[in-house]
Amino acid sequence: MPRYLLTHSLLSSWLYTMKSNPRETADSDKDAMADFLRVLHREPTKTTDAMQNGIDFENLVTAICRGDEMFGYYEMYDIDLDIMGAVVPAETREHPWYKAAKQIADLVRGGQMQYKAKKEIQVDGYSILLYGRLDWLKAGTIYDIKFSKGYERGKYVDSTQHPVYMELIPEASEFTYLVSNGASVWTETYRRDETPSIYPTISYFLAWLEGNGLLADYLTHWAAK
Repeated sequence: MPRYLLTHSLLSSWLYTMKSNPRETADSDKDAMADFLRVLHREPTKTTDAMQNGIDFENLVTAICRGDEMFGYYEMYDIDLDIMGAVVPAETREHPWYKAAKQIADLVRGGQMQYKAKKEIQVDGYSILLYGRLDWLKAGTIYDIKFSKGYERGKYVDSTQHPVYMELIPEASEFTYLVSNGASVWTETYRRDETPSIYPTISYFLAWLEGNGLLADYLTHWAAK
């Protein structure tokens, strides 16, 4: 039986179209639909300033974690070295986002970074290969780093990300969004028992594609190897 890849990013792009288009057809909100179709057809997308900020912030968190790990190594073996100068470059420590990034690094340090997970599931007669790349996985908690200009409690309650990732990692007990604007850090956590199943969303997604003449596009462009 053929398998079809499915990611949170694809579902998220589709749901954004749904929010912009309450009639749930492919006939309105051309900008949102055009963005979704680019994702559906797996076309390259331009990196926006907001996306680049997110990438840069995550890289800063990673750099701090790696520097701290080296610090511990040098301490263990009593190596006489200007630790902070050599391990964490001055430009990193002086970055305007450093304090917030360090706060997140302290939470995720020691976990598995950029952990790739996949799981084959059956939905409405289709073999779906769920795939996700976790920012961090540590002690039963999935962490995802978000860089955002603003934050309101419950911002990610309707996101497909924690339902998808909790399905991918059955041993995980909770999913935590780590949100920062570069100055402050907020956390939003969902336990397994309060995370909805992703199956109904996938079923609705497939039905919507079929109803709007886009199912063949999905089956063509997202066929799994």
